[in-house]
Amino acid sequence: MAIMNLHLQASINLRSLSFSSSPFQFQRQYSNSTSICRIIQPHSVASKNRKNFIIASVAAAAITTQPENASAPYSSTSNSEEEVLLEVKGLKAVVAESRLEILQGIDLVIRQGEVHAIMGKNGSGKSTFSKVLVGHPDYEVTEGTVMFKGENLLDKEPEERCHAGLFMSFQSPVEIPGVSNMDFLRMACNARRATLGLPELGPLEWQIIFHPGAWLQFYGFLSPKLAMLNMDPKFLDRNVNEGFSGGEKKRNEILQLAVLEADLAILDEIDSGLDVDALQDVAKAVNELLIPKKAVLMITHYQRLLGYIKPTFVHIMENGRIVRTGDALLAKQLEDGGYRAVVSV
Repeated sequence: MAIMNLHLQASINLRSLSFSSSPFQFQRQYSNSTSICRIIQPHSVASKNRKNFIIASVAAAAITTQPENASAPYSSTSNSEEEVLLEVKGLKAVVAESRLEILQGIDLVIRQGEVHAIMGKNGSGKSTFSKVLVGHPDYEVTEGTVMFKGENLLDKEPEERCHAGLFMSFQSPVEIPGVSNMDFLRMACNARRATLGLPELGPLEWQIIFHPGAWLQFYGFLSPKLAMLNMDPKFLDRNVNEGFSGGEKKRNEILQLAVLEADLAILDEIDSGLDVDALQDVAKAVNELLIPKKAVLMITHYQRLLGYIKPTFVHIMENGRIVRTGDALLAKQLEDGGYRAVVSV
């Protein structure tokens, strides 16, 4: 689903990050000890589709998802509750404005160390499911439960979900004029570190006056992540996604994931718009980030992504439900015979 154009004005200083956007005149001041969100709002409230506005916190990233069949949550061989990152039961959701039901009963369990891929036709509910998980305001949950790391995810605000360790990479990342990548990443990182009880990494001025070495410490933390994605450090001086190519924006999303070190990463068509080299770099980075306690949920139309990021489970979605679950061979069957072949089995 394409992201609508937004009216976003941003300014940044040493102590706060301020966003002001029309028509909602939404403003937030973020001190160094508070959260940072990506705030995306539609240009026109008059539009019937004005709710195509995405909020996703960049203060947490994670990777995990567990397969489900259409009737009951899938369960892996392990029964350890500590290993479950995400558990979705009977999730139903409607478009908030029109009350059209999109999700019609999703069941899914995701455990640490797993990679889940969701595939399906356009309009099957894949992206809606991911947006509901991160708290997109366009959708309203009408039934079901979502537990993330043992807590009720639906009770949390979008930024709280991100701070808890949930990250979402968008199909079409937006530009944020006036905010450099370095400042954005450092402040998002500090918001996540504050949640984890870790000391923050200060800006250059703090290095000189208050905390010698703090800036170098953050760059030292960031530098290997840039190398992992084959990104030029000059990207840090550019405004967030401003003037970036499609591939550069996708790399930047994964860089944010790497910096935030979230527990569950939701990657919505991360392969779209990538050439072979960029896809290999992004996939390599995701694989390196997939340590045993983290997990990934990928949404894709194409089997080629699964050749680089090997899924533990593949789910086929249709009419707002997961109708079939299997391993990587299911994606190959889908590629060979189409959705009719795999859904009718």
